[in-house]
Amino acid sequence: MVRFVVLFVGLVICLAEGKREIPIGAIFHGDNYESEIAFKYAIERVNMHEKHFELTPIIKYVSKDDSYKTERKVCELVSEGITAIFGPSSMLTSGIVSSICKTIEIPHIITHWDPEPFGGWDPELQAMTINLYPEADVLSRALQDLIVDYTWKSFTIIYDSDEGLMRLKDVLQIHGPGDNPITVRQIDDSPDYRPLLKDIQSSGESHIILEVHPDKILEILRQAKEVKMLEEYQSYIITSLDAHTLDFEELKYSRSNITTLRLMDTKSFDIKNAVHDWEQGEARMKKVFRVSPEHVHTESALYHDAVKLYATAIRELDATEEITPSRLSCGSKNLRQWPFGLRIVNYMKVKTEHGISGPIIFDDYGRRTHFQLDIIELNHQEGFKKIAVWDPTNGIIYTRSQEDVHLQIVESLHNKTFIVASRLGAPFLMMKEKKEGEFLEGNNRFEGYSVELIDGISKILGFQYRMELVPDGKYGSYNKETKRWDGLVKHLLDRKADLAICDLTITYERRTAVDFTMPFMTLGISILYAKPVPQPKDLFSFLSPLSLDVWIYMATAYLGVSVLLFVLSRMAPADWESPHPCKQDDVDEVENIWDMLNALWLTMGSIMGQGCDILPKAVSTRVVSGMWWFFALIMLSSYTANLAAFLTMERMDASIESAEDLAQQSKIKYGAVLGGSTLSFFRNSNFSTYQRMWAAMESTRPSVFTKSNDEGRDRVLKGRGLYAFLMESTSLEYITERYCELTQIGGLLDSKGYGIAMPVNSPYRTAISGAVLKMQEEGKLHQLKTRWWKEMYGGGRCDEHATKTGADSAAELGIDNVGGVFLVLACGCFCAFVLGILEFLWNVRKVAVDEKVTPWEALKAELKFAMNISITTKPVHSMLSESSSAKSSMRSASRRGSESVGRMHNIKTGASLMNMDKIGFVFNNK
Repeated sequence: MVRFVVLFVGLVICLAEGKREIPIGAIFHGDNYESEIAFKYAIERVNMHEKHFELTPIIKYVSKDDSYKTERKVCELVSEGITAIFGPSSMLTSGIVSSICKTIEIPHIITHWDPEPFGGWDPELQAMTINLYPEADVLSRALQDLIVDYTWKSFTIIYDSDEGLMRLKDVLQIHGPGDNPITVRQIDDSPDYRPLLKDIQSSGESHIILEVHPDKILEILRQAKEVKMLEEYQSYIITSLDAHTLDFEELKYSRSNITTLRLMDTKSFDIKNAVHDWEQGEARMKKVFRVSPEHVHTESALYHDAVKLYATAIRELDATEEITPSRLSCGSKNLRQWPFGLRIVNYMKVKTEHGISGPIIFDDYGRRTHFQLDIIELNHQEGFKKIAVWDPTNGIIYTRSQEDVHLQIVESLHNKTFIVASRLGAPFLMMKEKKEGEFLEGNNRFEGYSVELIDGISKILGFQYRMELVPDGKYGSYNKETKRWDGLVKHLLDRKADLAICDLTITYERRTAVDFTMPFMTLGISILYAKPVPQPKDLFSFLSPLSLDVWIYMATAYLGVSVLLFVLSRMAPADWESPHPCKQDDVDEVENIWDMLNALWLTMGSIMGQGCDILPKAVSTRVVSGMWWFFALIMLSSYTANLAAFLTMERMDASIESAEDLAQQSKIKYGAVLGGSTLSFFRNSNFSTYQRMWAAMESTRPSVFTKSNDEGRDRVLKGRGLYAFLMESTSLEYITERYCELTQIGGLLDSKGYGIAMPVNSPYRTAISGAVLKMQEEGKLHQLKTRWWKEMYGGGRCDEHATKTGADSAAELGIDNVGGVFLVLACGCFCAFVLGILEFLWNVRKVAVDEKVTPWEALKAELKFAMNISITTKPVHSMLSESSSAKSSMRSASRRGSESVGRMHNIKTGASLMNMDKIGFVFNNK
């Protein structure tokens, strides 16, 4: 009855205004109330502006799964002369409508998701169908681009129907052979989703894609909140284009990131105008209808745009040829085709329009292949807020700047308290020593580089923090057997901490599980080893460059050469000469100066490099002498070159200078911290040397691995040069600043950095990295390292020692090394002194005999003369004391008589002692 009233009113209006009536049909399901309103008032808006025709709606209602009734309703519409059919929204019933419309060539316009059939699209079957809903493959590609842009390496898909899983075809193809697995979980009709959500939580997954009917979205998220699955490190992507229509008021303060897609721009004038028409139209019908532009369903917007697009096609085609409706029949006997249908569809395919759902462009199959999607994110203040747009040509284009994102994150950090996990290890984190009567709690219990670093970051960003120790005290390594992480990484994966800060190395394996900030310290692997142990001090170290055998051989050679020289000189005529140089021809006798004493003196002078005043004259003796000089020169040069090097060299039982040296020997054992990044480096390295080192470490028993760096340090100290510890250079530098007996061997084996770890996709990573960069630029990171490495708790203790014993400078010879030389010299001087005393006493005795005085008188006279340093000449015979006057008178004549004889005797004696026989002619001439 209502339909006839509407047709009658439309006919009256048409007759009054002179407009032709063009009926269009629509099939709706019972839950399409908003879409029906959009359809009707879009027609009303079109009729207000059209002058030559008026669209007349004829609406039918069917259930979603009643294909038989749907067929009957289509035939009824065809018999009433409709020029196009809109809907229905069910894939099951829509297929029947498309088939009938294709047969009688009536345009069929749909607004729901329609997947590509198996075997591809058939142009014949799709000839009369136009679909304003985004094409399935293109929409799936939009989801794929979003996931890739979010850098989700793993995720879980929750879906409720096979149709929904088909919509994620391209998303499922993101997964590669080497990527983390994608988990797909289907929910059933049970309203309790908690067991499924708990399973996902226990797996450690934090990225979830919800591909479910809009009616289930809120309930799933509510239950996720109950099981702690709406925390700040969980992220959700909702694939439904109608998610924005839901009331997220109770969830918008959750800390999770919730993102969805929207086909329309809810801020546009067109949608606001359309919503106004809907509300005013229902008000005229005495009905209340309220909807905001932000909550308009996608299907309603598509019905509105579909009517406008169809009206445009009718208007432009009608300008060249009048389009008239025809009453057709579904019966095979009276089957006729509408002559205008195919022309209208083809025109709509090539027509480009812009509706409240954005740009509308179709391909040859009538699929909407070009459209624009808003990427919206749930915001605490505004609900869903647009952050980017996507289209098939340009992909994702963000509408907010990075500065806006940073400011938003920084604002969210205020009044937030981070749980910061760490582990004990100097100088990064240490327990503060209590003073008497002092009680420490909270963060005051700790001190170290990590505490001051996070404190500096918190002051920049304005958040609070609470330090906690990881229970097992480990950094974090992955167990391939249990497929679980331990240490700090596990603490983050279990959401028991927001940040992890210590000497935690950024590695590829850890990066797959957690996120890291930019490095706050760079480092590499090096070798901790005991410094060379000096030999015990020895007074006779100067003898060490030559072995005992060499010294014996030298002494033997010395004696042998001396004897040989003596024998040859006795045999050689040239070494026998006159004692008077001026009388060489006519002499009664000749003499040979080469006695054994002179031969020994010559060889000694040669080996000491000082030479001798007398030289051999015979050819044979000269050859022997020359050979000995050559030997003495070589030995002296070798001794001089090796003496300083030997005495300053710090010898060790076994010496290493690099990792290659370690790998090529088996005496010195070496190891690293169990479960640390250093161990992973050797285990995963493809370099042959490091592979060999890993095999040696793994096979050594007892184990060479330690639980901590401190244990490794102690093991090196106790190893006495038989154990080396592989560790990171920063910790090694800290140890060698305080333990002067330890040193770093070789350079860095790799290059890496320490970073602050946090759960994957943490929204605070960029802000914290920015704070670290700011501290680095201001020099605060360098100040912190200097403070905790070189100043606090014994830092710098080895600086003075390192200055004195630089790696490129030789140590000076100390008295401990060359004291033996002085001892030998002292012994020689002592012996010379003793010989001098004996010689003096012997001379005193001789004087006493010659002068016929008592030895005591002679001793006193000689001592008196020796102590009188003013006298420069000495008489041959000394004048004795006046107390011997009686004896003196008796001896005076004798003394005077023998004075000249005694003088000549003394001269000859002196010349003989001084080997001055050759210059006797000087005295004789005088």
